[in-house]
Amino acid sequence: MRKTIIITIFAIICMAAQAASQKTLTAADQGITYTGRVDFKADGSVSYDWTGVYWQTDFTGGYLAIEASEAGESWHNLFIDGQWVRKLHITGTTPQRIVLAEKLGKGTHRLRLQKCTEGQNGCTTIHHIIVAANGTLSPVAPRERMIEIYGDSYTCGYGTESPRYDDPFRVDTENCDQAYGCIIARYFDADYALTAHSGQGMVRDWGDAKQISDVNMSTRYTQVYDDHGTAPYAFDRYRPQLVMINLGTNDFSPVAIPTDEQYVSAYVKMIDTIRQHYPGVTILCITPHSAGRYLKAALSLLRERIATYDRVFMANPLDDIVTVERDMGADWHPNYQGQKKIAMTLIPQISAIMGWELTDKPIK
Repeated sequence: MRKTIIITIFAIICMAAQAASQKTLTAADQGITYTGRVDFKADGSVSYDWTGVYWQTDFTGGYLAIEASEAGESWHNLFIDGQWVRKLHITGTTPQRIVLAEKLGKGTHRLRLQKCTEGQNGCTTIHHIIVAANGTLSPVAPRERMIEIYGDSYTCGYGTESPRYDDPFRVDTENCDQAYGCIIARYFDADYALTAHSGQGMVRDWGDAKQISDVNMSTRYTQVYDDHGTAPYAFDRYRPQLVMINLGTNDFSPVAIPTDEQYVSAYVKMIDTIRQHYPGVTILCITPHSAGRYLKAALSLLRERIATYDRVFMANPLDDIVTVERDMGADWHPNYQGQKKIAMTLIPQISAIMGWELTDKPIK
């Protein structure tokens, strides 16, 4: 009994000592830089569910932890000083402490935490940031270049970490950081934001019996949240120089495909809305590598409709660049190698329309 009391007292002393050596800040602290669509709450917490949202900070003190909760489940990529460290699985509605960095050397270290799974699986809330008592947080300045991508499962990195095309989908094998959008952003040293949701098209979702689905990307892309609220997004968190749109595979999936006019009218409306919020932005409309004849016909009509638009381009077709045997992950979606092929095809076109130089850096 006495031994138990001594151990308990010792544990309390240790916890008190640890608390004294740390300080707790709100997730909305000015030393944190968020990129993507996020919701700053009145209590200082920050919530987000779109895939690819990331936050960064330059910190000192050698220690950094978060208190986070989750509606559903999410996976996050953790990077420290530019190096990938591990993937974190966050679940549970009760805030939990997760240590991201400890016992690092003296000086300043850069930490980035990137949500790499979709809103339909989970919504993350960061409640607090915990650092060493003598630690500091400094915001990370935005890069000169910013890219935004509107897309579906190809943009989300659905199944990129799966080794076989006939594997079923699992949340832990989805990784947007291995998808073409993030690959292109890395190559051009750009920040990025992904507005993407698997299974959804411009007007119709995969296999829907309706020509126009009740919820589709035309209803989602104007929201702060992907799947956890319908509050409108003000399009004021960032200002991209380049917007890419890669939507249509799901629209023209089997059963009740939309008419060319339904699809193209919604596409033009999206372009007009984006141009209204980002005056002068360059827009690149992508023909998916999986596009069939119906989608290609609709995109031909789109080309006619935007012929007089300034700074709106159609990307070259991506026919036959992704093979089933080598380039497919779960559910016949591009794996990391397949995604790199898509990125390698688009990079020269982006260089041409944006004037961004090509370099000898690897595509990764």
